[in-house]
Amino acid sequence: MRPAHAPASAARGGRALYELYRAASRAAAPAVFLWRRMRGLEHRSRWPERLGRPSVARPRPGSPLVWFHAVSLGEGMAALPVVRHCARLHPGLPILLTTTTLSAFEVIKDLLPDVVIYQFAPLDCPDAIERFIGYWKPSLILLMESELWPNLIMSAAEKGIAVALLNARMSLKSFNRWSVPLGLPLISLMLSKLLLVIPLSTVQAVRFQLLHTPPHKIHFAGDLKYAVGDVEVGEKELDTIKDLQRQFNDRPIWMAASIHSGEEEVVLRVHDELIKVYPLLLLILVPRHPQDIKNVSLALKKQKINFVLRSTMEVVSINTRVYVVDTLGELRMLYRVTPIAVVGGSFLPSLSGHNFSEAAAAGCAVLTGKAKVPMLGISIICWLKCGK
Repeated sequence: MRPAHAPASAARGGRALYELYRAASRAAAPAVFLWRRMRGLEHRSRWPERLGRPSVARPRPGSPLVWFHAVSLGEGMAALPVVRHCARLHPGLPILLTTTTLSAFEVIKDLLPDVVIYQFAPLDCPDAIERFIGYWKPSLILLMESELWPNLIMSAAEKGIAVALLNARMSLKSFNRWSVPLGLPLISLMLSKLLLVIPLSTVQAVRFQLLHTPPHKIHFAGDLKYAVGDVEVGEKELDTIKDLQRQFNDRPIWMAASIHSGEEEVVLRVHDELIKVYPLLLLILVPRHPQDIKNVSLALKKQKINFVLRSTMEVVSINTRVYVVDTLGELRMLYRVTPIAVVGGSFLPSLSGHNFSEAAAAGCAVLTGKAKVPMLGISIICWLKCGK
């Protein structure tokens, strides 16, 4: 198949749109960064890294360096097997990993091999990107999932740095947004600069091709989130699993994972119906964002539901109805404890779902999608009755 390239007029349009984006991102960067700091989204002391200012020395100046970038915890965990494999194959190769969120930082910094450098990713504004790339001088940039940032990709291309997109995904919402006349020339220009795109599925590959990714750049390698064998279950984690299993005392269990603000209302309504059939049923509730814990706790108190916060280390009793996980980085472990998981990010119209491969790889039965409360409840009941 011959590569499908965007016409020259579209390329010129993409370049013009990029120049507009470049100017807008430079002007907006100070306000965006201030807003993020005021909301507590930036690290207290390491925030200069977000402006492209390094906090550690670059090892072996002049040598090749590989830069992995993942926005958040899920993407960072998916990147870990590749990062570790790269470190094993090339022991002397400097490797840099960046993430954006604090939740990713808190967990991933302790899971990296000693040879891997961790930094917060620079904001996608020209000054921060130029400063960051100019200092680290990567030979290869590996972006995870949907991290398509114009300044980063275009700056790397201008410097001759190879950029690849691993576990590539394009949600339907993002695809529709990029497909409009003002978006298509810019995304086509960006995708033309990539060396390699490794999509999660055939559907994802089709979406990237419809956005003018040259077909010869698209290759399949499977979902990295299934590579759980690389992240070994340590003795401490096994002890945690056994402890939770003792506390749960063979009660029927279901988990609602990656639940966004507002979705807990659906989950609690389902659980309220389920305990009419299974009076001892325990719900493990895992909010997507740590800042949502307070609202979840208030909702549970308002409904007079007996619950336990994981961070308090309070023992789960026979009267506990909901186990709220307010800690970070334990989702993969919890999937090993529960037999069935409902994966959130899909119950509200504004959300587009989350990857459930981690749950499936851990052996969980998985439910996701825009199901109504009665149908979701019936599905869980059917599995509890017949699924074991």
